[in-house]
Amino acid sequence: MSLNHIRPWRNIYRRKSRQIMVGNVPVGGDAPITVQTMTNTLTTDPSATIKQIIAAAEAGADIVRVSVPDPESAAAMKEICRESPVPIVADIHFHYKRGIEAAEAGAACLRINPGNIGDEKRIKEVIKAAKDNNCSIRIGVNAGSLEKELLEKYGEPCPDAMVESGLNHIKILQDNDFHEFKISCKASDVFMAAAAYQQLAEATDAPIHLGITEAGGLTTGTIKSAIGMGNLLWMGIGDTIRVSLSADPVEEVKVGYEILKSLGLRHRGVNIISCPSCARQGFDVIKTVEILEDRLAHIKTPMSLSIIGCVVNGPGEALMTDVGFTGGGAGSGMVYLAGKQSHKQDNASMVERIVEQVEARAEMIAKAEIEALEE
Repeated sequence: MSLNHIRPWRNIYRRKSRQIMVGNVPVGGDAPITVQTMTNTLTTDPSATIKQIIAAAEAGADIVRVSVPDPESAAAMKEICRESPVPIVADIHFHYKRGIEAAEAGAACLRINPGNIGDEKRIKEVIKAAKDNNCSIRIGVNAGSLEKELLEKYGEPCPDAMVESGLNHIKILQDNDFHEFKISCKASDVFMAAAAYQQLAEATDAPIHLGITEAGGLTTGTIKSAIGMGNLLWMGIGDTIRVSLSADPVEEVKVGYEILKSLGLRHRGVNIISCPSCARQGFDVIKTVEILEDRLAHIKTPMSLSIIGCVVNGPGEALMTDVGFTGGGAGSGMVYLAGKQSHKQDNASMVERIVEQVEARAEMIAKAEIEALEE
């Protein structure tokens, strides 16, 4: 019995969108919300780019985007796409020929910006290349690069202008009998992006790619993305997400999963529930959580772990987690397994024992899932 079944007030009813494929990854429909990131290496350095893609994939990225700004980058895409463990989206701006080259090199999807890709004739050539190479397309509307005529019409970037841009380019794709597309309408302003996405969700059944563009550094960008995308996801809008941070792409993936995990939309790895600590704590909560985050980073099985410094909220939180530790007195605390008291544990060896318990439970869950599939 799922948690959502027991507690219906936690349900999120996702907007119904049609499904497309990005390589072998389904996007939209009833598929899980996918997590994306983008490389920041020079694409002309395939080795460094592939290394970064693999790191992002190991962190959980389902899809990775790679910028293709010049012919040399397009030439490197063949090796990058061949060696990547996940589908690659080619990021195309200004030069429509790069889109054609990327599709021919094996990109699973082309991200084109309607405001800077060129006239309709050039867009048609990109569409043909996508069709010929079984490649999907993302229409990537951005408040910072809207078409000149729309800026003249509306006076400034705004949700109406962004949505009109997106719908205009949807029409071009559909008029050319191309339907394997998703769409985004990003802005760095949370209010503008949220309003545009809400309008867009009502105007099309295309899968929606969520993002707050140019959100900032790790802390500020995480907050802006969580507020903007979190509210949209809560409303059921969004089929694939990318958190845009001025940080390592792996951090984007981590934040993306944490946003989805907080809403119960996707689960991966250990979700640590911990207190901020205070004078009541029976052990150093902050240091312990920091160590556990590092020691448990390899666990991919969805699990919950509560680390609470004292008995005020600790027992209650532990009742709802797979593994829990609640601080007590005299240098020890209580270990909880599957919501029940298990045994006392001294603080000195607490981290090692918790890691052992989490690893054992992850192995048990994985084994049960395999046996269920075999039945």
